[in-house]
Amino acid sequence: MSKSKTPPAYGGQALIEGVMFGGKKDTVTAIRRKDDSIEFYHVPRESHPVRSKLKKIPFVRGIVALIESAGNGSKHLTFASDRYDVMPGEEVEVKEEETSKLTMFLGVAAIGVLTFLFSKFVFTLVPVFLAELFQPIAPGKTAQIMLESLFKLILLLTYIGLISMTPLIKRVFQYHGAEHKVINNYENNLAMTVENVQSQSRLHYRCGSSFILFTVIVGMFIYFFVPTDPLWLRVVNRILLIPVVLGVSFEVLQLTNAVRNVPVLRYLGYPGLWLQLLTTKEPDDQQVEVAIASFEKLLEVEQYGVSVLNEKVELETETVDEQKPVTI
Repeated sequence: MSKSKTPPAYGGQALIEGVMFGGKKDTVTAIRRKDDSIEFYHVPRESHPVRSKLKKIPFVRGIVALIESAGNGSKHLTFASDRYDVMPGEEVEVKEEETSKLTMFLGVAAIGVLTFLFSKFVFTLVPVFLAELFQPIAPGKTAQIMLESLFKLILLLTYIGLISMTPLIKRVFQYHGAEHKVINNYENNLAMTVENVQSQSRLHYRCGSSFILFTVIVGMFIYFFVPTDPLWLRVVNRILLIPVVLGVSFEVLQLTNAVRNVPVLRYLGYPGLWLQLLTTKEPDDQQVEVAIASFEKLLEVEQYGVSVLNEKVELETETVDEQKPVTI
């Protein structure tokens, strides 16, 4: 593990029975197979000159990063949902169950970046109509925007609460916690052991859950600069402002992460951390093992340039026994 004073910033994503970690050039997933082995899947990040330039522009880079994460994350989601509950060698037979697999994929995507892109319209527009219903008793721009934001927060918390009740999503939330623990362990320069990782917090300032909450808070302030009447205009400007809200929220997320060690300013990120109490759960040791294996494999790929293009080519999905986790 690198001992540099400023370690690279890594991100991740929880999957069905696994975790994906990403660096600047590579993304690696580790999943626990039905026979308790750990299997890896590697996808290199595609470099594009225009996209690289856009990612350097404040307020624009957040939109680019979100779209990029959605596209890349879908590959890892598909890989995990197709293989986690299948004995090695039986993948082709189970792939015939397309309906059940599609249902499973949609269940996990409900907590991922892809669903966020679509559900953003719902969470943006439904509160508008709900607030409009209270126009007779809560007229005025300020009252309407406050009500709209309140309904948006209630919908968000209700949505997360409902999906977290399913066993599948609960386990995904546990892997989400394992992902954060591994990142915190790495950033604290500790040896990557199950014991050390389990001692870390399951919350992290850069989490996408924080980003989602910040869109509610940031949106509330942005809406004060545009009209709320008539209703049709309110709906139109809410839709048009979605990229603006996303872009500004991303910058707020980056800011809260940058000042997280400043005594007073660290509290700016607390609302996002509070939401993570719902979107993460404490993982067990086996789940932490998978997260560690994924992260260490990513470091291995970055250090040694291991080319892993898909699950069927030599090392491209290497399976290891659970008693022998991948190390560098």
